[in-house]
Amino acid sequence: MKRRGAGRVVFYLAKRTIKTIIIGILVLGLVALATSYTATTTAKGAPVEDWLRNGQVIKQVSTSKKLVALTFDDGPSQTFTPQVLDILQQHQAKATFFVVGKRAEKYPELIKRIAAEGHELANHTYNHPLSPVKADKLAEELDKTDEVIFNITQRHTLYFRPPGGKCTKATVEPALDKGYKVVLWTAQEDPKDWSDPGVAKIVSQVVDNVRNGSIIILHDCGGDRTQTVEALPQIIEALQKKGYVFVTVSELLRDSNTVPAIEEFRMENWLE
Repeated sequence: MKRRGAGRVVFYLAKRTIKTIIIGILVLGLVALATSYTATTTAKGAPVEDWLRNGQVIKQVSTSKKLVALTFDDGPSQTFTPQVLDILQQHQAKATFFVVGKRAEKYPELIKRIAAEGHELANHTYNHPLSPVKADKLAEELDKTDEVIFNITQRHTLYFRPPGGKCTKATVEPALDKGYKVVLWTAQEDPKDWSDPGVAKIVSQVVDNVRNGSIIILHDCGGDRTQTVEALPQIIEALQKKGYVFVTVSELLRDSNTVPAIEEFRMENWLE
């Protein structure tokens, strides 16, 4: 009886020990997974926060002056860019053109005109790839576009806007390594003119939400931009009546502080 009871005790203790070991292994595994997840999340989140705080990736600026930066993506277009330039010239407004390298190469006279009329040229890649690209490919796209613009204007590009505004380490880090600032736009003012929402909608989205230091995004290529061209003089006239002055991105940043807008950035633009 004593032997049988002792055996049961030993068996019970062994079973309990094994159970404890298994639970311990599971706990350690969960801790390891949690640590890995936290490290990964931190690795993804930390760079964009640093870039925003350091003013290397820009969505908004803060200024006491009634200045706004009007920006155009995806051009130049032989059809729409001249119309945009005519309107800007008529209203004495300056803008920044984020141009696609292969289109700049195709229409050098338009690039010359943009520069000659006091507007700013910026980099929007050579091929405008909307699908994910590797870092070395993005670096190549930046260099090729900058070379095209420099050969036409003798000026290098200072600012970069990723196609679609979508940011990844592979698109942002190569640009920062090359000394670019990544310039997006102020979300509230974005009329999404590429979707042809109607002239009235384009105008109201910009005019009703504008503020000091807004970076306004429009498009002078990438489809039929008739609505954008029709809306543009209405936007300029309405904002000029409110006292706003249209400047280039460089001029806007010269006397302004960048605003991190970290959470907004993560939701809208950060991809991994």
